[in-house]
Amino acid sequence: MAKIQPVILAGGTGSRLWPLSRELYPKQLLKLTDDTSLLQTTMLRVLALPDVLPPLIVVGEEHRFITKTQLDELHTGVDYSILLEAEGRNTAPAICGAVEFCTTRSDDDVVLLVLPADHLIRKAEAFEEVVIKAAELAGKGQIVTFGIEPTHPETGYGYIEKGVGDAVASFKEKPNLAVAQEYLDKGNYYWNSGMFAFSAKTFREEMVQYGGEILSCMERAVAEGVEDGNFFRFAPELMGKCPSDSIDYVLMEKTTSAAVVAADLGWSDIGSWQALWQVLDKDEQGNVCQGDVFLEGTSNCLVRSEDMLVAAVGMEDTLIVETGDAVMVAPLSRSQDVKKVVTYLKKEKRKEFSCHRTVHRPWGSYTVLEEQERYQMKRINVHPGAKLSLQMHHHRYEHWVVVTGTARVTNGEDILLLHENESTYIPAGTVHRLENPGVIALELIEVQIGPYLGEDDIVRFDDEYGRGE
Repeated sequence: MAKIQPVILAGGTGSRLWPLSRELYPKQLLKLTDDTSLLQTTMLRVLALPDVLPPLIVVGEEHRFITKTQLDELHTGVDYSILLEAEGRNTAPAICGAVEFCTTRSDDDVVLLVLPADHLIRKAEAFEEVVIKAAELAGKGQIVTFGIEPTHPETGYGYIEKGVGDAVASFKEKPNLAVAQEYLDKGNYYWNSGMFAFSAKTFREEMVQYGGEILSCMERAVAEGVEDGNFFRFAPELMGKCPSDSIDYVLMEKTTSAAVVAADLGWSDIGSWQALWQVLDKDEQGNVCQGDVFLEGTSNCLVRSEDMLVAAVGMEDTLIVETGDAVMVAPLSRSQDVKKVVTYLKKEKRKEFSCHRTVHRPWGSYTVLEEQERYQMKRINVHPGAKLSLQMHHHRYEHWVVVTGTARVTNGEDILLLHENESTYIPAGTVHRLENPGVIALELIEVQIGPYLGEDDIVRFDDEYGRGE
């Protein structure tokens, strides 16, 4: 059997899990079911497979550093590449880009295993068995999709109709409840998981026939792309000209080489809060409690606290999620309507759409503790050995107090070494930099004062992460 090249699709925002999921911290980065994120769990899952090549992870440009941080936190010692999209163009360009990247670096006709980063799979052994079967079919020239064996009539998924042998007879859009029940009763319909296996050679031949423009665009985007360590950036202008389409629409619904393998994997795409409630362990009253939660006379609820005590009394079938800057309350049965909230926040350009109070940066993170018109307080965490850009602000003054660790501070012409309970002051217009020269995390409190405190009041003179002004 050919070697397997894992491709993990880690784009998207997962807006239906707001307020936990945000534009800059999407679903695949969240720790929803245990102490690892969905992305980390997917990475560990593919690394447990036999004879796999270093994984490829396709992400948006804005998520590149937090994705790398989460992968490095696993300490697997395994190499990987992060393929960067300047903008999301749906799954067909993303997969084409991964195939082209792979073929430019290998003479072997490997089998690519394409997996979304944000799915839950609880049966690891069954997953390996299905992957091996799919790889065998892929080696015979089939483009294989994984069909999840349905457990109930589900209206939130597309379906795959299985024909003779392993052949796909048809793909079906999300049905109404009556049609979903009909599919379940017939027994040859499966949920469309969005997972695929195929050889690079077969995929390219089929895309020439059915998606030639996308394939051509991504060939050029890879040929003119730029590599930087673990990162590979598709050429932004060329990818921006690529049609935005799903791989199902472009290829799977048209090719005669489509095959389906039935998969009983304990699978969920965790596409809503109700879906998450269904897969998590519950107490005797059917409640899922996460964080600092108190319940009285409450049943069949999902209650999650991130920053403060959440108390619920006399609630039934209800979603309550608190994140410090937002609270979401809705009937669990209407959890899909969270998308309407996200649409409103995006239209109004509310910051709750894009980020949390804690914002992740390549050097660490900062958390907004207090924010007023002319001042704000932040808690800043800097990874060992990391440093912020050499920068200057036009409108704000900054006071730094070290809480733990050691800070090396460039403050104009001076270079200071600050320890716990020591501080410094950065006047507006002064070139400065913060570094952590130690082996433990640096934590400090920053107080900003000035007439304008926006994050765009930063002039960068030097930045090892390649960020401009």
